[in-house]
Amino acid sequence: MRHAAPSGRRTSGIPAWGVGDITVHRIDETVLPPETGPWLLPAATGEVVGREAWLVPDFADGRGVLRLASHSFALVAGGMRVLVDTGIGNGKPRANPAWHDLDTDYLHRLDRAGFPPESVDLVVLTHLHTDHVGWNTRADSGAWVPTFPNARYLASRTEWDFWAGHDMDGARRQMFRDSVHPIREAGLLDLVDVRDEAVGIAPGLRLLPTPGHTPGHVSVELRSRTETALITGDCIHHPVQLPHPGIGSCVDIHPARAEATRRRLLASLAGTGTLLLGTHFPPPTAGRVRPHGDAHRLVPVPPDSCAHDGE
Repeated sequence: MRHAAPSGRRTSGIPAWGVGDITVHRIDETVLPPETGPWLLPAATGEVVGREAWLVPDFADGRGVLRLASHSFALVAGGMRVLVDTGIGNGKPRANPAWHDLDTDYLHRLDRAGFPPESVDLVVLTHLHTDHVGWNTRADSGAWVPTFPNARYLASRTEWDFWAGHDMDGARRQMFRDSVHPIREAGLLDLVDVRDEAVGIAPGLRLLPTPGHTPGHVSVELRSRTETALITGDCIHHPVQLPHPGIGSCVDIHPARAEATRRRLLASLAGTGTLLLGTHFPPPTAGRVRPHGDAHRLVPVPPDSCAHDGE
């Protein structure tokens, strides 16, 4: 069944960007604390950040501390109502204090954007890390049940196979128990072979292989009319990595491959007009990749500057 396209976006207060006939809504979950930057991207020191004046004030503060956030993106493509990544989730026991037992109004924001959970057709998981799968499920009578009961959840087969054979610590096993296994046991999880080339999953929607952060990490490409956008997932955590692609995450499983992926991706986007939507970028969240010395920078594109109502 095709649900009505979201309407009233301009009065919903939900940030959105237009990509041809597609409107991409940012569904905010939570701002991540200042301690996140030094932990996640330890090479992004205050000195390094301070050399990139364009990062302040949107992407870093005046002391060189990075700003980061957790959110999803919701859109309609080819008549399908799509959610890309599902954040941290509410009420989940987590080792990271910033993620533990959250109580946010994420589902209310999703509803305000015109995407009540039962209306979502497709959930795309860029990878199977804790802060990207949390709203896969919600608590119901002491059990974790699928938040989006009418949706197919998509993940890379390479990603699934890696974690299935990985010796996980207790915290990650807990995350799989409460946020991944319930959707698989409900028969809602589909695995997609994404190897060396992009794979189409809906009209105007493709999964791009962007490995390194995890072995099966994918990014999401949108195409409509003559316009394109790319949702990063965690192949790029923060705009500081555009001028410094060698800065990697402390949780990259294959750091050298993650860097190679970033360099290749940024070179392919520079000057093309593609809208880059960062899964952890703080507001304004989106921008276009431009040459910057011998590397790149992000030119911000504020919400609503090119968006429209509905599909």
